[in-house]
Amino acid sequence: SPLLAVCFAASCGIPGIALLTLGVNPLTGALGAFNIFLYTCCYTPLKRMSIANTWVGAVVGAIPPIMGWTAATGSLDAGALLLGGILYSWQFPHFNALSWGLREDYSRGGYCMMSVTHPELCRRVALRHCLALIGLSMVAPVLDITTWTFPIISLPINLYISYLGFRFYRDADRSSSRKLFFCSLWHLPMLLLVMFTCKKSVLEKEDKGDLPGGSREGAMEISLP
Repeated sequence: SPLLAVCFAASCGIPGIALLTLGVNPLTGALGAFNIFLYTCCYTPLKRMSIANTWVGAVVGAIPPIMGWTAATGSLDAGALLLGGILYSWQFPHFNALSWGLREDYSRGGYCMMSVTHPELCRRVALRHCLALIGLSMVAPVLDITTWTFPIISLPINLYISYLGFRFYRDADRSSSRKLFFCSLWHLPMLLLVMFTCKKSVLEKEDKGDLPGGSREGAMEISLP
């Protein structure tokens, strides 16, 4: 029943937010509370009202990695926003490709999805955000989060998902949408693994004087996700 669903959600959400706030830091707890609100009060109702639900849902999906960064660093800085940006853009080829094969079901269920009401926009947005992943990978070393090897090593997988995004945009069939969707399943963990491997070390930043205090002992106490 709806009452049981609300009670179960509250019994998970309230202790979860409290645990993040008291056991991690208030910023991470606040982001968790905001994401629950965004999902339940904005994203879910919008599914039957407007295709804007996809963009709101992408924000919902982008916040958890931001929370991971704030949990580790205690700050909402460029690294947090970059991780959130990568997750935000990745969700469009992932979900738009998935929704393409479910258009009939969404239509019968009364859900306002791009694949149903704006099919060309659905494909165009998926391609646009595939290309955005290349740009975001280029931004990482500019922000001093990774080395310049990251955009180079990640370029092949970013180009490949962009190629499949183009095929989906051009062909507009189930075959191209399935290929893009299944590529998205391994693309994200691969991209984040490469990003982790190429991240700037704390000691490198300390040697350059980028860390407050400039001491090696202080650098050892700061951990990056």
